[in-house]
Amino acid sequence: MQNIEDICKDLLARIALSDNPRDLLKVPELKQLYGAIKTMPPEERGDYGKQVNELRTTLDSAIVKRESDLENATVEPLDITAPWDINSQPLGLLPTETGAQHPLTLELENVIDIFTRMGFDAVESRQIDDDEHMFGTLNFPENHPARDGYDTFRTEEGFIPPAHTSTMQNRILKAGKSKLEAGGQIAAVSYGRVFRNEDVDATHEHTFYQCEGVFVSRDATLGQMLGTLRSFFETYYGQKLEVKTQPGYFPFTEPSLEFLIEKPEALGGKAEEWLEMLGCGMIHPNVLAAADIDPNVYRGFAWGGGIERLVMLKYGIEDLRHFESGKLKFLRKFA
Repeated sequence: MQNIEDICKDLLARIALSDNPRDLLKVPELKQLYGAIKTMPPEERGDYGKQVNELRTTLDSAIVKRESDLENATVEPLDITAPWDINSQPLGLLPTETGAQHPLTLELENVIDIFTRMGFDAVESRQIDDDEHMFGTLNFPENHPARDGYDTFRTEEGFIPPAHTSTMQNRILKAGKSKLEAGGQIAAVSYGRVFRNEDVDATHEHTFYQCEGVFVSRDATLGQMLGTLRSFFETYYGQKLEVKTQPGYFPFTEPSLEFLIEKPEALGGKAEEWLEMLGCGMIHPNVLAAADIDPNVYRGFAWGGGIERLVMLKYGIEDLRHFESGKLKFLRKFA
């Protein structure tokens, strides 16, 4: 056991830095000192007890002083107009070593890494966009229900927090047009947060993450798309997977498909238990034309799906709301 002098020095140093100094009177070291009195020879107890009581008196005085200093301390108000480096100094920000990446950030980086290794460029989506990129360039009819305010958020100025990362598709196609004309191809994924007017429950959120892929060449096929998606899912989940498609509808693809995987046994699945993972299809000619790409010469395919769905399946997460809850018990599982 440490001697009394060493314990006194240690506790005084901790009191001088503590925001709750009185809690230090409950530390195990003090309890051990008091508990040792009854185990000592009778002739030594008096002197030892006196030293322990003097230690307690010293600590009490230091605590009272520290509490007074804390009460009288003045904190300068945060200047919200000042540069970040000025404001960050007095805040006592924790070093990055004390934290960890959010599970969605970790898995989004994993998804992007897989696609970039497959040859796709990665482009971050926008947090705010316009009606033309949200609907017009994606072949949405004027009366499509998704344009309704009950389905899509809008600002007072008419801007739209994107409901899908497809808002980047026209930009990706226009940026890659020169590659096509030079005999190359367009291959890119866009990723980011999307926003929808949803009632929140265990499987629905108004804010979540998506990743969308676009590929265009002279001879793109559905077979290439299915091979690309199968390769991605098998790499992401680290095992062979059975896949299938079923008919779907999206204004920006024709034909449109829903892509399903057979839930693998390693993830708790059973035979013939299929999970819809994303929507996909061949890019609609009108979408290519909106980017000044001749649909009679070039063809492409696209897909888009949520990141949360991938992560929930991978880690057996039962409630979508955990991701935005800020609960440390949940987040520490990924630290």
